[in-house]
Amino acid sequence: MIASATLSPYFNIKLLNPRHVFTTTKPRRKYSTFSTKFHLNHLWNGFLQPKSCSLRTVLRKVSDDGGSIDANPQESAAVSVGEGTSSSSSTLGDNYVALFVRMLGLDHDALDREQAIVALWKYSLGGKNCIDTIMQFQGCINLTVNLLNSESSATCEAAAGLLRSISSINLYKDIVAESGAIEGITGLLSRPSLTSEVKEQSMCTLWNLSVDEELRVKIANSDILPFLINSLDDDDIKVKEAAGGVLSNLALSHCNHSMMVEAGIIPKLAKLLKTDMEGSKVIRKEARNALLELIKDQYYRILVIEEGLVPVPMVGAAAYKSFKPGLYSWPTMPDGTEIEQTSKGPSKFGASELLLGLNVGENAELEEARKNAIVGRTQQQFLARIGAIELDGKRESQSDIPTDNRFTLLPWIDGVARLVLILELNDEVAISRAAESIADSSINEHMRTSFKEAGAIKHLVRLLDHNSFAVRSAVVHALERLSVSSSLYHVLEAEGILHPLVCTLKRSETSGSLMEKTLDILARILDPSKEMKSKFYNGPVNGSKMGIDAARSLDASARLTGDKPVSIMDSRKELLDSTVITRLIEILKTSPSNLQRKVASILEFITIIEPSMETIIKVDVSSGLEAVFQQKAVKDKEADVEGQELDEYALELEEAGLAVSAASRLLAKLLDSEQFCQKIDSTHFTKLLRKILKSDIPLRNKDWVAACLVKLCSISSPNVDFENPINMEVTLYETIPRLIEQIKLSLSPETQESAAVELNRIISEGVVDSTRAVASEVGIFPLVNLIEQGSDRAVEAALSILYNLSMDSENHSAIIAAGAVPALRKIVLSQRSHWSRALRLLRNLPV
Repeated sequence: MIASATLSPYFNIKLLNPRHVFTTTKPRRKYSTFSTKFHLNHLWNGFLQPKSCSLRTVLRKVSDDGGSIDANPQESAAVSVGEGTSSSSSTLGDNYVALFVRMLGLDHDALDREQAIVALWKYSLGGKNCIDTIMQFQGCINLTVNLLNSESSATCEAAAGLLRSISSINLYKDIVAESGAIEGITGLLSRPSLTSEVKEQSMCTLWNLSVDEELRVKIANSDILPFLINSLDDDDIKVKEAAGGVLSNLALSHCNHSMMVEAGIIPKLAKLLKTDMEGSKVIRKEARNALLELIKDQYYRILVIEEGLVPVPMVGAAAYKSFKPGLYSWPTMPDGTEIEQTSKGPSKFGASELLLGLNVGENAELEEARKNAIVGRTQQQFLARIGAIELDGKRESQSDIPTDNRFTLLPWIDGVARLVLILELNDEVAISRAAESIADSSINEHMRTSFKEAGAIKHLVRLLDHNSFAVRSAVVHALERLSVSSSLYHVLEAEGILHPLVCTLKRSETSGSLMEKTLDILARILDPSKEMKSKFYNGPVNGSKMGIDAARSLDASARLTGDKPVSIMDSRKELLDSTVITRLIEILKTSPSNLQRKVASILEFITIIEPSMETIIKVDVSSGLEAVFQQKAVKDKEADVEGQELDEYALELEEAGLAVSAASRLLAKLLDSEQFCQKIDSTHFTKLLRKILKSDIPLRNKDWVAACLVKLCSISSPNVDFENPINMEVTLYETIPRLIEQIKLSLSPETQESAAVELNRIISEGVVDSTRAVASEVGIFPLVNLIEQGSDRAVEAALSILYNLSMDSENHSAIIAAGAVPALRKIVLSQRSHWSRALRLLRNLPV
């Protein structure tokens, strides 16, 4: 028998089974059958049998070897280790490593290389010491990577498995990556048909390598990302877990997020979390970790919530100890609506309360949103009462993250109920984080309605009076996001939101962001246009039935608090306090345009609920209006905007236009009061509004400016700037541009026709500079289009306008450039009506 220490490097071994023979690179010699079996069985037994070093160490945990970190610990294939193994046998397997590494060479046939890589893979399962032995031989990794190109599935599986074992050691990760393993695995996984075992070992290697940040970027930039995402739908759970592990690690690098989202990862991961399948604990954890990294970006958070998952803060099991369910009170709906008691008294054993959900009367006729709220509340309160509400969270991989930064993802029914439950706790930090999550999750009407049905609004309104500034800020943010839904205005008001918001408004130390959100809520609830409609019309307003919703909300509020619906009017009367109005006017003077618009809208609402306007007139409201009309952005068209970006300037004009429009509406309302008209300096405001009329603010914001100018003109001296009358300026800077915009953009032929007729009337009356105003507003092109496609009446008006414009030779080039000549000739040659007008216009043009 040949001793293991004296094996010649010339020997090659075909180790397919014990009957294979030794061969050498020298001239072949034939061995006897007995000798061949004896030598090869000794080699096989010494390297792979249970008493060898490699198999004794397979059962050891990888972590016990110090520095061996496998992202997905491999399953051992070892058998029980026998007792009393001699020290000589412990090194027997190590002595054959060089031989099997030599057999990986390209000068050996495929069967030799396959058996060698399989043997080395099994040997590497022994732990770090075995891997260190293999890594002593230079070129081993390169030869292994080369075997990834093999056509044999067993060879590819063993090669990927060996790379997986080696990459589990931090010291060797870079060596594996530099040898081209990522590229080799990418090529391997791009093949059309692979066994699940090959996929698992290959992706587990990437899982190990993706722990390193630089390697994560390299893996994400390869062509492997679509394959990893598609593998989340694989039938083999181990393949799913490996793919999820790689994607979870890739998500740790922010630079990879855009590629992953564009590849469609969010719906796949969300599906895994929403589907409860057997043996899915690992893949669910990895999917959750990946999504938790993605939701750190606010735009990707919206995509995750749209898939039906809600981010919920992990507040710790101790925080839920303060939860006290109402065990002995009559049940209510999650939003606080009481359920009618059908029995005269409680049953002897509480059956009527326990089986309340089985009532088939009126209470059983519930909307789907309310049913979901009941289910969610029941589940979350049960978990809280048994102390298991965050039991799974203790084992999550986020355990090293501070408690105040940890989140989990729940299906929306459970997530909404959990967030509402946290609002009932005593922990200030938990309440703040839950309120912020409610704000982040209120992205659409469905989510906002779900929070309303779950009872979030009543708790949020209650917390507006909390002593903690952080809690109040988070709660106001949540209410601001919920108030976007017009169907919740009356619910918010019925819950008594006006009083705490007005108190916040009065505080001079209120921060800018908190003040802005407070004004947002007030401006939406106290919308003057909706209030006027509700006074005269009980039908749908902006998609909600005002009368039905208001009655339902007020009735619910009365059942909850015992108050009468008239209490809403009492809360509105708080707005008439001179302190509140003074504070609003102070904000109007000193705040940016976006806040000025909201304050002006609230003040207009006050003029509606107090028609006499005595309170608001007593305060110096004209100074606030003057501040809005004298904004920096409100300049004439010759204003110098150098040094300012055009986009910023356009945004500034947009905000200024909205503020000016709201202030003009307020001024027009105030001008209905004789007392205010006597107090105001009409001449000064006329000059301010005339300047705004000529400014670059959007045309749609000038309609109320024009209305105010007409009103001011009627009450001011008739000798105000006689050379440039108000009516003429309104016509030139508001009426004509508006009519041209209607001709250009309207999709209604009737609207285009009426706009053209009105514009023709203005020009025919000879208003000074009216034709120049049409030309300066680029009105020639839409007029030419109108004569080609408009009705007979519209064509007649357009031809008349163009004829008046053609009287000025400066307009000839623009009329010709607009394509008027072919259109006019077509009218003349076809003998259509108005062909004579078209002929007259053609004669005026230099053609």
